[in-house]
Amino acid sequence: MSPPHPHSHDEPRPAPAWARRLALLLLIPAALLTAVGMLLLWPHDTPDPTAETDGQRRVFGTVAGVAPQPCPPAPEDEQQEPLPGAPAPVCGTVTVTLTSGAQAGTQVSTDIPSGPGALQVGTGDDVVLLLLDEDGGGQGYSIVDFQRSTQLWLLGAAFALAVIAFGRWRGLTALLGLAVTFAVLLLFIVPAILDGRSPILVAIVGAAAIMLAVLYLTHGLHITTSVAVLGTLASLTLTAGLSGVVTASVHLSGVADETSNYLTITQGDVNMRGLLLAGIVIGSLGVLDDVTVTQSATVTELARANPGYGFRHLYAAATRVGRAHIASVINTIVLAYAGASLPLMLLFSAGTTPAGELLTGELIAQELVRSAVGTIGLITAVPITTALAAVAAVHHRRTADERHDNLAEAAAEPAQPATRPPVEDPWAAFVERHPGWRNE
Repeated sequence: MSPPHPHSHDEPRPAPAWARRLALLLLIPAALLTAVGMLLLWPHDTPDPTAETDGQRRVFGTVAGVAPQPCPPAPEDEQQEPLPGAPAPVCGTVTVTLTSGAQAGTQVSTDIPSGPGALQVGTGDDVVLLLLDEDGGGQGYSIVDFQRSTQLWLLGAAFALAVIAFGRWRGLTALLGLAVTFAVLLLFIVPAILDGRSPILVAIVGAAAIMLAVLYLTHGLHITTSVAVLGTLASLTLTAGLSGVVTASVHLSGVADETSNYLTITQGDVNMRGLLLAGIVIGSLGVLDDVTVTQSATVTELARANPGYGFRHLYAAATRVGRAHIASVINTIVLAYAGASLPLMLLFSAGTTPAGELLTGELIAQELVRSAVGTIGLITAVPITTALAAVAAVHHRRTADERHDNLAEAAAEPAQPATRPPVEDPWAAFVERHPGWRNE
């Protein structure tokens, strides 16, 4: 029985040779397939977002003054009773000093925004205007939005400082991972889908690229991270396959609201059902990596704290943690979808459509499928990742114990005295070669 030996809780434990070989055997092909997939699916012909369309372009300006005026009465044949609670119509002009474009520095006038959801502008507001080419060669302006870049940059800086102040080096790597995520989304996934590539293939390849880069960048090149990556890959594959089966079985087309309808008109090459599947895969990835990293780290810490735990005890203990985690994550997913769909829920509640018809309609059915499939993917991630992490922890401890036993046995063996070759007597050698001198 070998004597117990301490393990430092702060030192990163080296991965055993078999674990490194297994990780390389699985992760290197995954990385190569991801790289090849990105090369094959990389977009070549995407629309330029800065190009002018239909003589319209955006310019920036600052409101110099607002002059409201009474609205003229509507013709008798167009008069309508105002809706209950609807805001009163507002008329008048807004004077705006342009800060960009060919006419920067000049002042222009435009109508006060009106209608449902219209902007309420005041002096000093930074606004975005749409420059319209009117009939006869003139130009008109229309206020379409506020400028929010300064406020968003300040919020982003506060967010980054908070992350770095709390997470330090780990927080900095997390921000770098977030930058990689946005780069893959904006430079690969969205342009490739607009270029007519298969949305589900683009989503799987893009999600794999995000996962491989972000997890290793954030958590380091450790066996714990490799186990989380393997668990995420397996769960993501199951989620993609299940989402394809479910969306086909419930006959979802992916066209359920005004945004998707408009997209089918302006971007006819986009596969809307594939776009729905892509959204499910990408949305699931954001929670999958959280669950897999947590499970892998939990098993590692349990193995350190309880060196006598075997595979069964590690798996059971970590699974109990995973159940609690999944229970909270399910509630998080449902609340996230409910918060995003709150106006839609209010609209349906105020109507007279039966609840059964609402739930089976495509708009609500899409969200139900998205939530259910994503949750099933999360549930499968717990046992897969926990089992992989438990196997890695048990084999690592066995390897460490064998190494320690070998060192202890080598230290316990008595040292053997060094043997030197006998020193040859020169006279004896001379007599041996000259026998005649032996009797003298």
